[in-house]
Formats: sequence, C-alpha cells, structure tokens
Amino acid sequence: MTEVATTRRSRITPEREAELYAAVLDLLREVGYDALTMDAVAARTRSSKATLYRQWGGKAELVAKAVRHEKPGGFAGIDTGSLKGDLHALTLRSDDCQMEQNSALMRGLAMAVHGNPDLLKAFKEHLIEPEMAEFRSMLQRAVDRGEVRADNPAIDFVMHMMIGGFAARSLIDEQPPTQEFLLSYIDAVVLPALGA
Repeated sequence: MTEVATTRRSRITPEREAELYAAVLDLLREVGYDALTMDAVAARTRSSKATLYRQWGGKAELVAKAVRHEKPGGFAGIDTGSLKGDLHALTLRSDDCQMEQNSALMRGLAMAVHGNPDLLKAFKEHLIEPEMAEFRSMLQRAVDRGEVRADNPAIDFVMHMMIGGFAARSLIDEQPPTQEFLLSYIDAVVLPALGA
C-alpha cells in the first residue's frame, strides 16, 4: 500500500501544466538555469515543492519538458509534399518574436547543458531524440519522393545546418533569427546541400 501511494502522481490539468511550464520558462529567462530553483518555481506558481518533485522528479526534467511544451507543434501535421514546403512550414510555426525569445533561452540552456549531465540527459530524451526522429522521417519522405538521393552525405548534417543557421544569426550578425532569414537560409544553404 505504501509503494502505491509514493509512486502515484497527482493529476494536473493541461491548463495548469501549461501555466507551470510558462512560469518555468519566464524564470529561466530571468535568472538562467543555474540560478533557477524548485523553491522559486514553487513560489512563482503557488505550488508545493513536493508536488513539483512528485510530478517531474527534478529541475532538469521540469526544464526539458517546459521547453518541449513551448515548441509550437514540432513537426506534427507537416507534410506539404515537398522538402522545401516542409522546411518552410516548420520555420513558419514560430513568429519572429517567439524566435527571438527562444534564441536567447536556448543560448543560455546550451551553456548549462555542458555542465549538467542530468539536464543533458533530459534534453536528449525530451527534445533532441524526438526531434531527430521526426526530422529523419521528413527527410525520408523527401528521399522516397526522389527529391534527395539516399546516399547524399549532407542528409546526416541537415539538423546541424538548421540549428547552426538559427544560432549563428545572433553571434555573427548580432540580430535575432527571423522567419525571413531562416527561409532564405534554407533556400540558399540547406536545399542546395541536399540537391533539392
């Protein structure tokens, strides 16, 4: 009986979960990952720390799931019939304001991931691996349609190119990524590398 009671999770409505995730992301933008505490999340969300730990296990898991939740739909429903259309549709899921906020957030989290194995594990499980699987499916559809050769060596680097374009915009140009920039980057860099 005691085992069942300790492993059972409380029920949080989807609305309350979204509210908690938004608060976590706000705190991350304010103080960064290292200074983020479960106490601060509990205070901001008027939750008990025990509930947060019971539901998410710890800070790394909570942060990774909050970032995943914030992503606008991922690849779901994207199949335009062409790789260019799919990559453009994926890019247009976030407006310029969201991209600017996400760019700043991801820069901060990228630094934290390098020093925190728990955060890296949670990111791989909840963000990187699911997105890589969805991305491989998108590319496989392009191969199946004959848009991209199956033996094109650039296939293994498409996600790297996409992330690189997104991240380098701030570093090189000192500007946030925008839809216009990313769409032109896809057309000028990614698609030619794939021969599409």
